[in-house]
Amino acid sequence: MRSRLFAILLLITSTAYATPDSYYSRSSFLQAPSATLGSGLYGYTNPGQAGMVDSPRLGFLWSSDGIDAGSIGQYGLYMVNRPLALSAVHLDIGEYTVTDYQVALGGGDKSHSFGIGYSWSSGDDTEVGREKILSFGSITRPNRYISVGLINTFSLNTRWNETVASLGLRPFGSDKLTVFADGALEYGMNIKNAPWSVGAIVQPISGFQMTGRFFENETFTLGFSFDLGRSVFSGQSSYDDSQKLTRYNYGVEFGGKRPTAISQLLESDKRMVPMSFTGRVDYTKYRYFDETIRFLNLLKAIKATADDERVSTIAVNLIGMKVAPELAWEIRNELAHCQSKGKRIIAFIESADMTQYHLASVADKIVIDPEGSIMLPGYVLGRTFFKGALEKLGLGFDEWRFFKYKSAAEALSRSDMSNADREQRQAYVDDWYELVRDEVCNSRSISHSTFDDIVNNTTWLPAQEAKDAGLVDTLARWSDFTKVAQALSGEKMRTLRVGRLATFENEDGQWGEKPKIAVVYAVGACAMESGIKARSLEKQLLRLSKDKTVKAIVLRVDSPGGDGMASDLVAEALKKCSKKKPVIISQGQVAASGGYWISMYGDKILAGANTITGSIGVIGGWLYDKGLSNKLGLTSDYVKRGEHAEAGFGVMLPYLGMRVPSRNLTVEERSLIESRIKGMYERFVGKVASGRNLSVDSVKAIAQGHWYSGNDGLENGLVDQIGGLMLAIDIAREQANLKSDEYRLIQWPQYKGLIDFGSRMSPVSSRLERSSLFQYLKLQSENNGNPLFMLLPGTYPEAE
Repeated sequence: MRSRLFAILLLITSTAYATPDSYYSRSSFLQAPSATLGSGLYGYTNPGQAGMVDSPRLGFLWSSDGIDAGSIGQYGLYMVNRPLALSAVHLDIGEYTVTDYQVALGGGDKSHSFGIGYSWSSGDDTEVGREKILSFGSITRPNRYISVGLINTFSLNTRWNETVASLGLRPFGSDKLTVFADGALEYGMNIKNAPWSVGAIVQPISGFQMTGRFFENETFTLGFSFDLGRSVFSGQSSYDDSQKLTRYNYGVEFGGKRPTAISQLLESDKRMVPMSFTGRVDYTKYRYFDETIRFLNLLKAIKATADDERVSTIAVNLIGMKVAPELAWEIRNELAHCQSKGKRIIAFIESADMTQYHLASVADKIVIDPEGSIMLPGYVLGRTFFKGALEKLGLGFDEWRFFKYKSAAEALSRSDMSNADREQRQAYVDDWYELVRDEVCNSRSISHSTFDDIVNNTTWLPAQEAKDAGLVDTLARWSDFTKVAQALSGEKMRTLRVGRLATFENEDGQWGEKPKIAVVYAVGACAMESGIKARSLEKQLLRLSKDKTVKAIVLRVDSPGGDGMASDLVAEALKKCSKKKPVIISQGQVAASGGYWISMYGDKILAGANTITGSIGVIGGWLYDKGLSNKLGLTSDYVKRGEHAEAGFGVMLPYLGMRVPSRNLTVEERSLIESRIKGMYERFVGKVASGRNLSVDSVKAIAQGHWYSGNDGLENGLVDQIGGLMLAIDIAREQANLKSDEYRLIQWPQYKGLIDFGSRMSPVSSRLERSSLFQYLKLQSENNGNPLFMLLPGTYPEAE
């Protein structure tokens, strides 16, 4: 890697860089060594800085011509957008004028970064003896107390080189006090003659720093900086060895996000934070051209508003929001937490369904478009049955069902629900309805009977009727929402963007990598290469278990189950993780069957009140040719060796790539399958009993494929606590003995991919492939004859 960077940089053409210009000459704008400062000239003195800056930055620094404060002598422009840093410095040397340039590449993290820089010059470079320079730099911050910088600079024209080392110490582990020292040794120089400096940076309040630096030749500098959050203004005075002022340095820098006491003081008046929930809310997204709102990022933004003292009101836009009901419940809980901290919530809706209105109802005030409406029909859970269609197609299906409530294959074997399936579905719908009714009635101060009457006798309410019924507070257009929100809040407020909230991470403040809590997603059907992608997920969990910087793992499970092998692969990896660090399970909309399997070894399982959990059981079936080949004019033939070799053989359907067995299983073959399924069920039950510290009999009493709401799961011991992802993260933090401000969240996978090419080229087929029903049918065809641990789509609610 280094050799490639070296080759690339050597191809950059120009005439020479700065005389072997010493480190202290090059860093005259700096108030302290680059390894101890936030920006550090963005890689100009130490290229390693280019790999440590999180977000794009731009800086312009200049010095006075002597002690005339209004004059401009040397000046420089510095830019960085990791991993690339560019710099240009203009200076006059006697009668000559030179502009020095540098390009640097850096990589790494907040614990260690490395960079390489190439420098050259233009102007009167030959007259002043500028040379091409190659520099290597690194910054190491193993913890929050120490920072070490190393720089090696080489001339590409002569034998000149220079080595620089710097050390920074923070006795209190914060940027309130930093002491530093650095020194430089040039080629051929006696170490006794090497220049050095020592000094300190004091930060009495967040955002205001004072710096003093003393050099070996008895010169010194005094500096200050004001950090306004996204911009910094700095100044510095230089003095000679007789304590006479020689010049001033000034700087303005832009970029980053560093909430400071100064920025908060300037914005001390109460603010309103607008938050748009428009679009699809999901766990992950594509890196480019994807407007999906990441669920955890949304929760973090809401929490940040709760913790920011400047915020008095949150204005929530729910137009066009698409979200699963359980995720909406979690978002609602976070907004309610904001209210508990004295924040006012105002929500805007246009046409709201049950899920959207349930979320909106948490608001202190609800605004609806004058032509908007609310649809409150209640809840229904049903499914489409394919038995008749299969018969017309000439396909037979033999359902292997040996457990009362394990109903996934009913869709292919029946024309209506079994009594057992109807029982568990009705119990869930009742819990779901009562949860929403209780929360809506509590927030809107209406009675249960009023809510029931609206659902059963009115259902659809235009805007004015919704206002008359007490479901909303006022009618207004979105274009007038800001004015209306201020009127409803009773005070005039300026807006504050989410990115300016005080609790967002300070990019420069703390040295070293913060301890991490990893949020890992197991979303979709349990399969090896699709859905939860069990092979990749196992590798990542084992990698995280060995990563000493990761102090806890939160596994977010949103899966209806699927392949038992894929489920067990992930479960065993999680079991190994739990022996090394806290593992907390957060169940989303559904964590059933194989989805519960991958949950059971967590130290603690949290579920939403309306999560679907449990379904401890096994199901299977056999799809076979019952006249299809005759209708299509297809025939097949074979030779075999093995008594049952042809059991799965049959015609291959053109284009679909799907083979349909030519016969059903014999009584003997089916008996073998039944024995196998019942054995797998016993192992599943045993694993749950072991993972949950329950007796086998107690697990069997709630198993048989029965699935439950989160509330019922709490009662029967399948889950430990009702709560969402943010609570799971907080529990993981506590179990890892981390303070609330000393950890960083990482998410895996970070993205689904670069671009969703499928949906852009074929939106219809892409939507079909994302459909849970399509995934189930595909999984069933791929696993024809294999036992499955899953719920059928339609069992659980999904985002519209």
